Amino acid sequence: MKVLIVGDVESKALYDCYEKSRLQDVDLILSCGDLDPEYLEFLVTMGHAPLLYVMGNHDDKYIRRPPQGCICVEEKIYNYKGLRVGGLGGSVRYKQEGVNQYKEEEQRKRVQRLRRQITRYNGIDLLLTHAPARGLGDAEDPPHRGFQCFYEILDIYKPGYFIHGHQHLNYGGGLREQKYQDTRVINGYESFRLDIDPSEYPSEYQNTGSLIFDLYNMWKYKE
Repeated sequence: MKVLIVGDVESKALYDCYEKSRLQDVDLILSCGDLDPEYLEFLVTMGHAPLLYVMGNHDDKYIRRPPQGCICVEEKIYNYKGLRVGGLGGSVRYKQEGVNQYKEEEQRKRVQRLRRQITRYNGIDLLLTHAPARGLGDAEDPPHRGFQCFYEILDIYKPGYFIHGHQHLNYGGGLREQKYQDTRVINGYESFRLDIDPSEYPSEYQNTGSLIFDLYNMWKYKE
């Protein structure tokens, strides 16, 4: 599966200097947040691939005007052809205003809600967030610190991929990729292309032991 990851700033190569060839082979688009709705709508329209997104700390406008044709995965598991993607947006709260800013204990409650979804789907293959985990691609300044509670998902469910944004690589000191146990951690700043081998997630019609997941696959297969 060919995945395009975007986050934080618009890619001129994908938007201002668009060429059809840059999106035609993409199977799935993932947004880590802090992007204008119009940009996401452009990608999902021109790319003909589903776009899953979480909200960044600058995405309060999504409440009034969410990106049309795109799928919000906040506190949800979304199954795309067997790949189980779960999302948690927002950043650590660093000012009083801000819909998509959370104290650690607030984000932990959201983690618990996502964990219930993970249980129903018998696992998670890819965790999509805006902020990184604490000490795993974050920074020391209050706006860019990560969440400790994300380790509850990484340590217990061991997803193959943890994709985040928020930490701009042009700030200096940020890493595009690193490893945490068996999880590949990717900073989705601007754009990044990822190939996920089918062996890394359940096939679309595989019996996983999750009633909801397996019933969904049976329904899709009958279609």
